[in-house]
Amino acid sequence: MIRQKQIWMILGVIMVFHVAVVVCAEPIVTVGNFSQADPGAILPRFWEPLTFKKIKTHTSYEIVEDRGRTVVKAHSRASASGLIRKISIDVEKYPIVQWQWKITGINKKTDVTQKSGDDYPARIYVAFVYNPDEAGFWEKTRFETVRLIYGEYPPATVVTYIWATRVPKETRVPNPFVKRVMMIAVQSGEENVGTWVTEERNIYQDYLDSFGHPPPVTSGVAIMTDTDNTGEASTAFYGDIIFKSTSGPPVQ
Repeated sequence: MIRQKQIWMILGVIMVFHVAVVVCAEPIVTVGNFSQADPGAILPRFWEPLTFKKIKTHTSYEIVEDRGRTVVKAHSRASASGLIRKISIDVEKYPIVQWQWKITGINKKTDVTQKSGDDYPARIYVAFVYNPDEAGFWEKTRFETVRLIYGEYPPATVVTYIWATRVPKETRVPNPFVKRVMMIAVQSGEENVGTWVTEERNIYQDYLDSFGHPPPVTSGVAIMTDTDNTGEASTAFYGDIIFKSTSGPPVQ
């Protein structure tokens, strides 16, 4: 299980096959329009499963109604999989990412520094395209090899917003499997368990602070609830995900 997750992080399952390029003059780009889905639907529109070959037990995802809002419910029991939307967004033009989420309990064995603890009740991935002009020789060689095998470049860098357990909010730490995946603890511990929380992050600034240079366009956005490493159980709910040109009140 660990090896499969590591391969995903290194090579990237979030490939840029048929990525929709956002060309929009509007102040908002809606990535996850979950609130407009029909409860009981199999998948939100434009989203698809994100699974791993060597992990046989997958997290279940369903569209449900929770306290008057339509959302995605995820339940994991010693399992791992996600949902992904492959989409290209210029985060210089749309630097603010906003979403809502809720969990029913924390993962007690979560540890941001250990591969064995790399499980979270809720996380949001924002993946970015590979830019050959910024890569060194060995990185170019590795990414060219992946491109020859899969037909496309994998994402080069990922910012992951997590609901952590013990570390303080705003903790920023590389993923224990691959350093080019930067995790940021947006929530931590039990303080907001059972409560819908609206988050707003400047993804442009988070990327710049994480990797030291301005971000390229995104290659995809994913949600994931996983407990395959710790063997625990987690339930999470995900609300709409949008990118905005300016910060402001939550968009309902």
